Amino acid sequence: MLKPKIRVIVVDDSALVRSLLAEIINRQHDMECIGSANDPLIAREMIRELNPDVITLDVEMPRMDGIDFLGRLMRLRPMPVVMISTLTERGAEVTMRALELGAIDFVAKPRVGVANGLQELATQIVDKIRVAAVAQVHRLPVAPHGVAAGAKPAVARLSAVPTLLGRVSTEKIIAIGASTGGTEAIREVLTHLPADCPAIVITQHMPPGFTTSFAARLNSLCQMTVKEATHGERLLPGHAYIAPGGKHFSISRSGANYVAVVDDAPPVNRHKPSVEVLFKSVAANAGRNAYGIMLTGMGADGAAAMREMRDAGSYNLVQDEATCIVFGMPREAIAHGAADEVLPLPQIAQALLIKLRGGSDQVHHRI
Repeated sequence: MLKPKIRVIVVDDSALVRSLLAEIINRQHDMECIGSANDPLIAREMIRELNPDVITLDVEMPRMDGIDFLGRLMRLRPMPVVMISTLTERGAEVTMRALELGAIDFVAKPRVGVANGLQELATQIVDKIRVAAVAQVHRLPVAPHGVAAGAKPAVARLSAVPTLLGRVSTEKIIAIGASTGGTEAIREVLTHLPADCPAIVITQHMPPGFTTSFAARLNSLCQMTVKEATHGERLLPGHAYIAPGGKHFSISRSGANYVAVVDDAPPVNRHKPSVEVLFKSVAANAGRNAYGIMLTGMGADGAAAMREMRDAGSYNLVQDEATCIVFGMPREAIAHGAADEVLPLPQIAQALLIKLRGGSDQVHHRI
């Protein structure tokens, strides 16, 4: 029996982009563009009438606010959305906000040469539409009257400040890998960790130009300092380091210190940055002093290396299926025998803190 095609609506104020995306989608055997709209009111009616499986939505449109439209959509009629973003600083910030509101993923379109650029991105666009079609979409809570949707009450952040760990060895290190849905999953984990947490190293699949905004956003929400990793810097407790988009990130040792390695080697598992690269280096350099966390994401990147981490003595936490946007990388990690615990996302930070508090006096010094 033939599988029904993925039905897509394209929302973009540019007639050129609408026709290019429709053409790219219709070239695929497993999807079709069932409509396109240049403004949210038309899009809203079209969604109501045609009931698409996935929407592509331009983040920034002169005549409308894509974010405002997305916020309403995710509250009233949640559905898989792939954002089409611009490669600008403002575009990156707006994209982070869109992911926070529940967009599944985004594609970064070039600022110039849009026609050629979108054709070059065709594979990425249709891959992301396929992932979005099977992703778990969560409804946005309706904001209380007078509070913008998705806005975070300042009080909540202060009242829930995580308790400091006290003395934890600088030999400890936490490694996190994520892909689709990962920006919000990483935020959920990091915002529940204290300011004196061991160094955290993170690979989230993301193109160049977006990780700076991602790090800045996390830095404004977390107790610890969050930044993009730079080559050669010492990895310090109380800091989280994010792999720069389009570069590999791994760790090495210099005496008693962990040091960031950022390089331009070819993609691994079709990804750059790749979780495999980071986790392999953690297995080799941190051994029993490491904690691994695998969060939501498509594919299998990092699963084999996470098993290497566990074989080297690390303690590994993996996100469960019910709370994943896409249960790909976590499923593969479990299949590889890499997981010590499989937990719902809201319990991961707590489980990590219990291990850190329990093991703070069991420092595994490497000879």
